[in-house]
Amino acid sequence: MAKAATKSAPHRLDVAIGQRIRERRRSLSLSQSGLAEAVGVTFQQIQKYERGANRISFSRLVEIAGALRCELGELTEGLYAKTSGDELGRLNTLLATPGALEMLEAFVALPAAHLQRAFVKYAKTFGEAGQDDAKGEEAGAR
Repeated sequence: MAKAATKSAPHRLDVAIGQRIRERRRSLSLSQSGLAEAVGVTFQQIQKYERGANRISFSRLVEIAGALRCELGELTEGLYAKTSGDELGRLNTLLATPGALEMLEAFVALPAAHLQRAFVKYAKTFGEAGQDDAKGEEAGAR
């Protein structure tokens, strides 16, 4: 009797490289369909690459880097096995949160370090206010 194939989660590096591709594509305002057309695959395949569901061959990765007008190293820098899986997983989870990439892009676009610090301070303040509101609602429900 043959063993049933087990579906394992995507490797953390496949997810991380997919996230880098998605970030670069979005920074260029390029659709998944546009990238797919440029490298000769379907947009569904690009979706799978970006989620890490499908691994990307080296030759395809080079094609994608070319279509994204970047060096291969820009997509792979820092994604070595020595990087903690927990760290990459946390970063991928944070970046997958709706609005997170836009917040990061807005932060990076600020022209000075003092403005970036203020941005972080205000974002944290909003988060704390949201937690206080949730606690108040929770207490009122009792």
